[in-house]
Amino acid sequence: MPKLRSELEAAKRPFTGDDYPSEVLLVWWHELGKNRGAAATLRRATDPGAVAFSPAFHRLLDGLRAAGCPLGPREADRLAAVAGLAAHVKSHTPGASLAQQMAAAKAPGSGARVSGLRFRRLLAVAERDELYPLLIRVIRQLGGAVNLVSLANAVFWWNERTRTTWAYEYYAACPSEP
Repeated sequence: MPKLRSELEAAKRPFTGDDYPSEVLLVWWHELGKNRGAAATLRRATDPGAVAFSPAFHRLLDGLRAAGCPLGPREADRLAAVAGLAAHVKSHTPGASLAQQMAAAKAPGSGARVSGLRFRRLLAVAERDELYPLLIRVIRQLGGAVNLVSLANAVFWWNERTRTTWAYEYYAACPSEP
């Protein structure tokens, strides 16, 4: 019985790690990579609202709902941002969180891949729509290699707690960054 409860809790709060919704996202993203037209449509979306007009987004939404995620309109809007950003990801690199990946050195002895200034600008953003284009740039700076589940978690749950967690993770990985 405890396993069933934890599965239900994971379904209520997707993208928190080794949960079933994260698996659904990764399978959807992998399939998206095989459909260049759908991926291109999502990459051209300038904001999460435009992502919502894509059939590829609705496949993800339907897949998550079928997996037991109770996604209403507000959560679907959050998921649109996740889907649009996922289309920019070239390779999923599990392990380090997205904040830690941003703090990683470009080369030995050099600064963070995402500068402290750009990182602080991300932390100052309160609205997901404003965050969306900034994260597209971050994904590009990282060469498209990001932890997709960490990205999804941050974007879907973007709030003060997420920003605080990012700050701890970034500065722990790159304490010398101004």
